[in-house]
Amino acid sequence: MIVIPGLLSGEQLRDVHARLDMANWIDGNATSGHQSAHAKRNRQLAEDDPEAKALGNFILDALAASPLFVAAALPLKVYPPLFNLYGEGEQFGDHVDSAIRIRAGSDFRIRSDLSATLFLSDPDDYDGGELVADGHAPVKLPAGDMILYPASTVHHVAPVTRGARRASFFWIQSMVRDVSARAMLFDLDRSIQELTGSVGPDAPALVRLTGLYHNLLRRWAEL
Repeated sequence: MIVIPGLLSGEQLRDVHARLDMANWIDGNATSGHQSAHAKRNRQLAEDDPEAKALGNFILDALAASPLFVAAALPLKVYPPLFNLYGEGEQFGDHVDSAIRIRAGSDFRIRSDLSATLFLSDPDDYDGGELVADGHAPVKLPAGDMILYPASTVHHVAPVTRGARRASFFWIQSMVRDVSARAMLFDLDRSIQELTGSVGPDAPALVRLTGLYHNLLRRWAEL
């Protein structure tokens, strides 16, 4: 699980909150698979809601501008971001995200390699609502931070017991399907970035490491 801190700034969050306050929330099972529908109790914006589309494009721009997201996900396709709301007593029980996501009314489809949750509510504004994934500590991040994790992971959203938790959620098809290969590339990329500042970009060892990174990506990437 990889945290992408500060994807949205405070000013951007204020704009998002103002627009979500005026939004039309519907039953969250509008996008549920068969198994998820039995576990899911929340609300969300309709996929064809003009406000949801505009906010989704806003988040896509923020993702494209995040070097950490690009390095971690190696994105080929990103499902247009969706938005959900958990009030008191609402939750999403254990489930695994659908392997293929198809946008209704279009030919857009992706293989969901990675799932993402962008937290939009301040943690002090609600109790509960943690994202809990198999084998990992519960996740409850500051507003504007995002968590990225394999879509194959069994996970749930704990019941909200006070306040309201709003978030954006979506899926990514990576250029590199294999989780371990993607993790190795991410570690190698981070090492290259750290070494660049200390030895300089023209150091022979760094040139070799950069070449190794691109040759591995060339071997594993599916376009």
